[in-house]
Amino acid sequence: MGTAAEDLTGEIALEANDFLGETPVWSVAEQALYWVNCEDPPLLRRWHPASGAVKSWPMPERIGGFVLRASGGPVVTLASGVYDLDPDSGALSPRARSPFGPEVQLHESGCDHDGRLWIGGHDSRRSDDNPFPKGGGLCRLDGDQLTVVVPDITISNALGFSPDGNRIYFTDSLTRSILMAEIDRKTGDLSNIRDFIKLGDGEFIDGATVDAEGYYWGALVTMGELRRYGPDGALDRIVPLPFSNPTKPVFGGPDLKTIYITSTQLPLPNYEGPNGAIYAIRPGVAGVAEPMFKG
Repeated sequence: MGTAAEDLTGEIALEANDFLGETPVWSVAEQALYWVNCEDPPLLRRWHPASGAVKSWPMPERIGGFVLRASGGPVVTLASGVYDLDPDSGALSPRARSPFGPEVQLHESGCDHDGRLWIGGHDSRRSDDNPFPKGGGLCRLDGDQLTVVVPDITISNALGFSPDGNRIYFTDSLTRSILMAEIDRKTGDLSNIRDFIKLGDGEFIDGATVDAEGYYWGALVTMGELRRYGPDGALDRIVPLPFSNPTKPVFGGPDLKTIYITSTQLPLPNYEGPNGAIYAIRPGVAGVAEPMFKG
């Protein structure tokens, strides 16, 4: 297929006007897209493409992500902990507290194919003088507590899982290295953490998803493109986008062949295009259904 840029005809699927759209998840059962606006204001959101209906659940603090369950409401990741959401009343019930100090906000989250919840941390002390405070980490939810599995991370991002459930992908964003590791399917322990993709200067994969063929799709924020990488880390495809700040892709639609992409209006370098909307493309490959949380 090569690595030349490939123009795919896409469209704005929803004028979401998110300040920081993130963590899209396609519900096969509802045929609906869930996602979050992390802040300004913090919301869990749902859009039903067939009807056009959009619903938002306000959150009391920054929301980094969430996972869906086969029965019961979503489990949401707020800055300070993990909560169960009653979608009817909007009430939150605490499930697990953050293992980090107040300077670290819980951030991106996702489920592996055995129904475990993984959550990263974002160290807000980062600055030009201190670019790598490393107060966060990648965590696994074990019962009612978060276990730090990979410590010393500044900004945890780019979470993804191979379709066979045996591999996890993640990054500490500012290192520009996407890592991979094997998952012990019984325990959730990680082994053989190693480099998967090395990005160039100024290149950052914010969010990612993995298709049914095991290829990893990363959203390059500030660069306005999606990239598809093979299971060996080789660059397979570049898809230019008409906006600069894509944050995370997910496969959805009735055939799981539409990629929905969230975006942010953060004033980042190279800002242009309809950031804050949800964009959709049809890349000609299918995704896999997002795993449900089993806790």
